[in-house]
Amino acid sequence: MKKLYSAIVPAIVIGLLLTACSEEQSSTNYTQAAGTQITAEMIEQAQEAWIAALVSIGNAHAEGGDAHAAARQVLTDYYNYPNGLVLFKPTLAFGEQTFRPTMEGALAYFVGGNDDFPNDSGFALRPYVGGFVEMSDVFIHGDMAIAMSNITLEAYDGSTVMVNKTFGYVVDGGNLRIVTHHSSLPFTP
Repeated sequence: MKKLYSAIVPAIVIGLLLTACSEEQSSTNYTQAAGTQITAEMIEQAQEAWIAALVSIGNAHAEGGDAHAAARQVLTDYYNYPNGLVLFKPTLAFGEQTFRPTMEGALAYFVGGNDDFPNDSGFALRPYVGGFVEMSDVFIHGDMAIAMSNITLEAYDGSTVMVNKTFGYVVDGGNLRIVTHHSSLPFTP
């Protein structure tokens, strides 16, 4: 992993997995202890939690549960959609539907089934069983952080896909929320 750099910022309350949260805990809202400064490692933990959340959508689908409800909960807990705009550019979106500033557009990408987004088949329904993060760099300024990474996802059949990610985060009521999510496949010359 490349050495990560971040600016030193005042104490911020931010939602993430912390040492106080056990590894088995599946809650999607994480609260940072007051007085703890945001770090690149905390951002990496947030991305690992995002992978677990993506896996939970596919698990709900595979087990005959309500994948739409699971995806809506992920979008509510991890993204800024409940508060407003999210700059979301999914990996496999194109044309007029490349960008998904609304929760309904993001939901369609994750689980499909929306006639307004006919090209979406449900990215999260594959399903994925796990994955890992390779952080590149993190920029932290005040209550906002921007991170670039490669995320590799493993599907149930053992196949993997690696995507380039840029996530922008803000702090909202003690929770870290994604306000920018840009995803693309690596360039192959």
